[in-house]
Amino acid sequence: MKYKVKDIKLAPKGEQMIEWAELHMPVLATIREEFSRTKPLKGITVGAALHVEAKTAVLMRTLAEGGAEIALAGCNPLSTRDEVAAALAKDGFRVYAWRGESEVEYYANLNRVLDCRPRVLIDDGADMISLVHAKRPELISHIVGAAEETTTGVNRLRAMERDGTLKFPVIAVNDSPAKRLFDNRFGTAESTLQALMSITNTSISGKTVVVVGYGFVGRGIASRAKGLGAIVVVVESDAIKALEAAMDGFRVMRMSKAARIGDIFITATGNKNVIRAEHMRLMKNGAILCNAGHFNVEIDVEGLSKLAAKRREVLSDIEEFRLKDDRRLYLLAQGRLVNLAGEKSLGHPIEIMDMSFSLQALSVEYLLKHGSELEDKVYDVPVEIDHKVAELKLKSMGIELEELTSEQVRYLKSWQFGT
Repeated sequence: MKYKVKDIKLAPKGEQMIEWAELHMPVLATIREEFSRTKPLKGITVGAALHVEAKTAVLMRTLAEGGAEIALAGCNPLSTRDEVAAALAKDGFRVYAWRGESEVEYYANLNRVLDCRPRVLIDDGADMISLVHAKRPELISHIVGAAEETTTGVNRLRAMERDGTLKFPVIAVNDSPAKRLFDNRFGTAESTLQALMSITNTSISGKTVVVVGYGFVGRGIASRAKGLGAIVVVVESDAIKALEAAMDGFRVMRMSKAARIGDIFITATGNKNVIRAEHMRLMKNGAILCNAGHFNVEIDVEGLSKLAAKRREVLSDIEEFRLKDDRRLYLLAQGRLVNLAGEKSLGHPIEIMDMSFSLQALSVEYLLKHGSELEDKVYDVPVEIDHKVAELKLKSMGIELEELTSEQVRYLKSWQFGT
């Protein structure tokens, strides 16, 4: 099957969306030009499970320019933009994705990508990598390695490494400073709050926003919410992160206390059931719940359903749960990652994904060159790749770096110079 999308006739609209993204991704454009000359991916198939939207399409075209054959599926049942999937299919890419996939359809599409026998995988959440190990072990010897995009996926892969079950090397693109400091902190923050406001058409200002988790994503959301005029409360289980949140000027408390005062709850932990029925019982009438983590496990939707006497969709991506005492709680985008799963959600800003996907493209090239030398472990992005992407981004912004003098270089390398 060459492709499986919702409607191939949507391709012209998708092409417009991709063109707009390309105009704002100068770093990836530079890498694309380089790939066009050197063809480092010639003759190999890249299998990807990513959010199928315009920025992803630019990455796919970049890899194809480098000589790769592409097979692409979605990494979330609700995050595919059907127009973009259609445009890629019209261009000849093997793409298997549509918005609103069932769980069976989702895994069938991942298997369709694996049926193309990819040499390198690009994953977001590690479902494809996990599927290879659990159900398609015959492919393991053929795969050189993989690159993982998100925190949740890296956590899963490190667990596989600890258990001794990881059978090929993986580059943790998520953990790169050029990704984590900008994509996780700024990209997720802006896109999450933008999606929240677009879906609900309500204001952040003056509301009490409870941010669950103070990792890079949580820090960004808390900071941006504060900038929009919110009263921000942080819930955190790690002492260092909780102390950092307090030092950053946020109120820090347990969920059992935060549940009573929050107007909006945003989860960003990568962990399961961080908002449970016991917390929902304490929430205000009209409280809004949404998730910025990769999987839809952070809010206990099943527990919320059991509390409800009635539930209904009041607007697109807003589900109302009327509790037995007549309080109403509102869940956005089925508890899936709100910045991409919502019908009106557009994902991270284009300029942010320019950096993240440049790291992906160069990591794929690195795996093909050096994969046979690597052990079956999770690796950081090579420093030279990280710096290359940062330098290209600065150049595109017209920013120049200060150069160290020869004296300064000698001083930094010496232990002999003191007071």
